[in-house]
Amino acid sequence: MSQPDLRFAIMGTGRITRRLIADIQTTPGASVTVIASRSLERAKWQADSFGVPGAVDGYDELLKRDDFDVVYIALPPSLHCEWTVAACQAGRHVLCEKPLGMSADEVRAMISAAQAADVRLLDATAWLHHARTTQFRDWLKTAEPLPDTPEPKQAKADPFEELNADDTEAAVPFRLGTLRHLSASVSFRSPFQSGDHRLDASLGGGCLLDLGWYAAGLIRFAAGRCPLSVSADGVMRDGIISRVSATMQFDQDLTATLSCGFDTATRKWCEIAGEDASIVCDDFTRPWPDKPARSWVHEASGKVHSFLEPACCVEPSSSQSSIENADAGNSSSESVETPCHQEREMIAELVRRVRNPNDASVQAAEAESYRQALQTQQILDALAESIATGQRAVCC
Repeated sequence: MSQPDLRFAIMGTGRITRRLIADIQTTPGASVTVIASRSLERAKWQADSFGVPGAVDGYDELLKRDDFDVVYIALPPSLHCEWTVAACQAGRHVLCEKPLGMSADEVRAMISAAQAADVRLLDATAWLHHARTTQFRDWLKTAEPLPDTPEPKQAKADPFEELNADDTEAAVPFRLGTLRHLSASVSFRSPFQSGDHRLDASLGGGCLLDLGWYAAGLIRFAAGRCPLSVSADGVMRDGIISRVSATMQFDQDLTATLSCGFDTATRKWCEIAGEDASIVCDDFTRPWPDKPARSWVHEASGKVHSFLEPACCVEPSSSQSSIENADAGNSSSESVETPCHQEREMIAELVRRVRNPNDASVQAAEAESYRQALQTQQILDALAESIATGQRAVCC
């Protein structure tokens, strides 16, 4: 017996919400029931545009309603903590835009509020939920030292037999070796619309909290921990940090470099370099339009492995299924393999966590999400301190 949809409310009507509303509506097990704005007229306009039944004037009024389970917070970063805590205290699960907060202290308060209310909190960092990122996790396991006396592995009778978790290392055709250096660069050069919060430092504007969340997040994801210290330089324009360049020093002789900016050509590039090989990706935050997600591994020998994204097996929502099956000339609603859509994967993961809060894998995933978000914010705090003081800053 199928479970009822997880009902989403949307807090905010900015441009970013339009894409995610459509993503929620096309994710199995999820629907949008109400949209809230500081302007009732604007809330009604967006609700009508997407066929959403409810529209509300004001965020306090939204939290008084009983027709939603999860609130998607798409407000300026300066409001994330306030409304996440309020939503948690109202017993609602939260999907909050990135950056999760303005500081590590805010992120801690948000996580504490979710834990106290026993609700799920997830930051909307979609690239972490892409199938390619799962590949990266598997590859990063080859950065761990080999055991002194490895157990011999039995050859599979069928080379195409599905691999289980214990076979991951054997299936990866290379080894990264001990990690030595991480690099991440995220930027774009595009004029902002008038009134964009990214142009107002008091609202959380500037490239550090915006694009730096991706770059610092990639570095933390690959390292699995915070750096010991950071050194950063920032270019200021019109009262905001417009460009950042930084170096980081970790324990175990690992180093990292970060670059982000609002005045540089579009980049979403990273390299994860070990002693024996390096992973290179030129679109880790979001695959380039009309291109499959891709990555390369360069071995020390000069051998290069090229990878395209693994397919995602999804069960279409009822609306998707009827349309796609009609186009295909059949009536089946079986799961199909499609290119991975990272926002839908993120929403589906939140649905899974809400429905299975006591599942051990859900609890482990949530704990890692909290570590990833908090330590990413701690890195950003340290970078901001280094820019402000002109000195190297201690991180976590």
